[in-house]
Amino acid sequence: MIVDFFKGVAIAVYAAALATLAGWLHGPMADAIAVFAGVMLVVHVLEVPLVIGHLHRYRGSLAASIALNLLFGLLHWVPLKRAAAVDESESKSWVS
Repeated sequence: MIVDFFKGVAIAVYAAALATLAGWLHGPMADAIAVFAGVMLVVHVLEVPLVIGHLHRYRGSLAASIALNLLFGLLHWVPLKRAAAVDESESKSWVS
């Protein structure tokens, strides 16, 4: 699934950034990856208050859902939003 691929890419970016911070990777590309990972993390932190309603729909704890959002951002909460929309449309079809 494409979402899983991009989750793997996000993990790879974070791993490369940690390797750069640990001094295992060097050079301008390593620095750029570290900056990009930092920007991703800041964007995902800012995203949490905006999507907290969707994060509540996660089967696990809210803390786990927030942690997954910090790692993956919209790759985590968009499937939750889509599942909620499907559930809502199914419940409306029973009412009619």
